[in-house]
Amino acid sequence: MLAGATGLVGRELLRLLLADPRYSAVHCVGRRAPAVTHAKLTAHVADFANAAQLAALPICDDLYIALGTTIKVAGSQAAFKAVDYEAVVALAQSNIAGEATKNVATDRRLGVVSAMGADANSSVFYNRTKGQMEAALSALGYGSLSIARPSMLAGDRDALKQAARPGEQIGLKLMGAVDFLIPANYKAIDAADVASALHRMVSAGDAGVRIALSGQLRELAQA
Repeated sequence: MLAGATGLVGRELLRLLLADPRYSAVHCVGRRAPAVTHAKLTAHVADFANAAQLAALPICDDLYIALGTTIKVAGSQAAFKAVDYEAVVALAQSNIAGEATKNVATDRRLGVVSAMGADANSSVFYNRTKGQMEAALSALGYGSLSIARPSMLAGDRDALKQAARPGEQIGLKLMGAVDFLIPANYKAIDAADVASALHRMVSAGDAGVRIALSGQLRELAQA
């Protein structure tokens, strides 16, 4: 299952999952269906705050979550947290609901796109929310949890009809000009590389929690 298939990383993840012969079925869940049709793709339009709708979703072996917004786009800190924390955790919980006592949860694999600087104790609201999300997922009991912490994402937002992010565009141009001076974990990273790396991490199924920063994500994608 993939949440966030209409976003920068989610779009690339969907392409990879549909091409992966290990998956007999791919389920997408979000506020709208992706503009993609495929024999093994089923789209579910759902409100992540609606417990009944989440409970009706199929239980899947692997769950990828690429949900995310900005405080500016969301409109408030509460609206931002509703997406980047509450929706993420609610969906992850729904995929193992009622199964923890059967030890089935330990066979499930979860991959999530977080952000550089995620820290549950940070004084920065954005970083703190991402860190709290990671901590909540770590406590759910998934046998394998892969967390991608990319730096600034590069990708074609216009093609997705996403709102322009002037600050991001300026940042990407500046980074490009001094790329050779920037440490690997702080360089901008293509959304396709994040998707490829997370796909590899989840597929590997390493037990426990694995966190990869931008430099590691780029290396995994290019391996």
